[in-house]
Amino acid sequence: MATLPSVISTVALSKEEQAFFVQLGNRIAQLRKEQDITQVQLAELLGVSQQTINAYEVGRRRIQVSALPVIARALHTSIEELIGEDTKRNSKRGPASRLQQQLEQVSQLPKAQQKFVSQMLDTVLQQASR
Repeated sequence: MATLPSVISTVALSKEEQAFFVQLGNRIAQLRKEQDITQVQLAELLGVSQQTINAYEVGRRRIQVSALPVIARALHTSIEELIGEDTKRNSKRGPASRLQQQLEQVSQLPKAQQKFVSQMLDTVLQQASR
């Protein structure tokens, strides 16, 4: 069982920081409930009190960065999901490329025509690699 340091900071939080910790707490509570884990069980996994978990979940207490990997593992999620980062962020935005549109159209063709297109692509790619 990993125990987390219980250092309490007295630095005031900005409204944005407060909102972040409230949202983080909500995500922790939601993930915990989805997995039928009690606050007491999560507290035991983290080496903190049930009151600390409650304070995290309602956003009354800041969660230390060093605790995030432990919480993420305990809740079977990634740190990115835990903190609310969009994991699909790296995908391109905007209209699909012409090639992508063509591939989608090919996927709608009958299997025989898909095979023909695939063979043509193979031929072109082989010629290009020479």
